[in-house]
Amino acid sequence: MSDRSGLSRGDRNRNVRLARLRALLPADHAILGIDLADDKQAAVVTDHDSRVIARRRVSARAWELGGLLDWAAGQAAAAGFTSVTVACEPTGHRWRVLDQLAAERGLALVCVQPLLVYRAREGEDLTRDKSDPKDAVIIARLAAGLHCYEPERADAVWARLRHLGARRDQLTTSATAQVNQIRDLLECAWPAALAASGSPFRSASWRAAVAVVLGRCAGDLARVRRLGPARFEAAVRRELPRQGAARPCLRIVRAVFAALGDGAGVTAHRPGALERVHLAFCDWHDTRARLAEVEARMTAVLDELGLTELVTTIAGLTPAGAAAILAETGDPARFASPRALVKHAGLCPRDNASGAFQGKTSISGRGRPRLRVATWRAVWAALPNNPVMAARFTHLTTRDDNRLARQQARTACAAALLRWIHVVITRKVSWDPAIAAGATPAQQAA
Repeated sequence: MSDRSGLSRGDRNRNVRLARLRALLPADHAILGIDLADDKQAAVVTDHDSRVIARRRVSARAWELGGLLDWAAGQAAAAGFTSVTVACEPTGHRWRVLDQLAAERGLALVCVQPLLVYRAREGEDLTRDKSDPKDAVIIARLAAGLHCYEPERADAVWARLRHLGARRDQLTTSATAQVNQIRDLLECAWPAALAASGSPFRSASWRAAVAVVLGRCAGDLARVRRLGPARFEAAVRRELPRQGAARPCLRIVRAVFAALGDGAGVTAHRPGALERVHLAFCDWHDTRARLAEVEARMTAVLDELGLTELVTTIAGLTPAGAAAILAETGDPARFASPRALVKHAGLCPRDNASGAFQGKTSISGRGRPRLRVATWRAVWAALPNNPVMAARFTHLTTRDDNRLARQQARTACAAALLRWIHVVITRKVSWDPAIAAGATPAQQAA
């Protein structure tokens, strides 16, 4: 919708963003473009027309660039500028170091997306020639055109949550890889074990039973079978607390014991494969323990921020799932609207239309990949427990007009979840199922 001036809400938000960037890059500031590297830095000082005022190559690491900033400020002053704005690519941790050094000197810093730099190389001289000094000029030119952004500057608490979220993502990836490895090896050497439970890796009884087998068989399943059902069940009961449960499911335990006599599988590989499964199983157990510890730390940070009670009003969203999402978004208040947060995740629709042509619409896929993954995982956990999300998913996958595939519907639910999180945190209100379902004020009152 637009007002009488014809400006849409997107136009107004864009104008605000450009005004904020222009305040960081005023006409009386020179621009210091730096192509950050490990120990050799290329820097160039330019005006707003991309004319080079000074150029320098230094052999220094990120923490040693204070002298380069002082040199750039001196060159800018000599050319008649009042100050200098620093522009760089967000390369690893180095841009954060440079940001702190610039802040200590009262200098502003903006970041330029590496993708824009990549695409601008051809526009520089049509050769796609790449070198650090040329990239520094391109970075400065893009910043002068306001093709940049003001980076997030998190405080110590939000920064801690970001690092814990990265650790959780790493452990989750490792745990998934270990489960896939165990599954593949069992399918080769002992496939009957996987049929003992409908969801074997989620069942504490199955994990305890398989752990007993792997710890005692030494590659020979007959050794465990000679224990007999009673002694096997007793061993599983002793193992069960280590797997996070107190009472076994005897149906699954007995199914695992019966699988000991199944001869299916590659016999020649069974001893070595089962030994490898045992090692991977131990790794998986340790990874799950570390993952639980990291999630407990993230939940504690969420409590410290005072957000646990707000985000958990969203039905089906666990504190660990919310913390994983907020670890990637940072403070949602820095986004002007819920849609901006969805765009940051790369979950916003990407139009493909021109005149009467309407192509297929997909998500942009830009933004933070780990934020998309964290939201996607949260949706899988929330769908069975959130009636509003479940109803939306059912509607999107069953409607007659423009029916979505299940994966597309989950993506739409992920975008909706991010919008809910933005609203409940920035407005400090509890999640309302009626509002989330799109009810009118009259329907809410009824």
